[in-house]
Amino acid sequence: MSAPSGTAEVTLLGRRYRVACEPGQRPQLDAAAAYLDGRLRELSERTHALGERLAVMAALNLADELLELKSSRGMDVDALKGRISAMGRRIDDALAQQEPLF
Repeated sequence: MSAPSGTAEVTLLGRRYRVACEPGQRPQLDAAAAYLDGRLRELSERTHALGERLAVMAALNLADELLELKSSRGMDVDALKGRISAMGRRIDDALAQQEPLF
């Protein structure tokens, strides 16, 4: 199935998702999806979590890693926390509109 212009399909834990993708950003999206898929699989094996709980746990782990990386480079951690909170709200909104994740 081909995705409409401006979107792309990614596969996470064997399930396909259509996401927005700017022209020229597909390689970065594919790399991000592959990384996230690996992290989801690893976390699922370790915790036996599924669905929304697994997605939230993975998001929190990745956000923590990002904050640690940014603070070690002298970045504005408070601004990053605000952005992560906003991303969390967007994820919650998107999850509410999706059928069950897994």
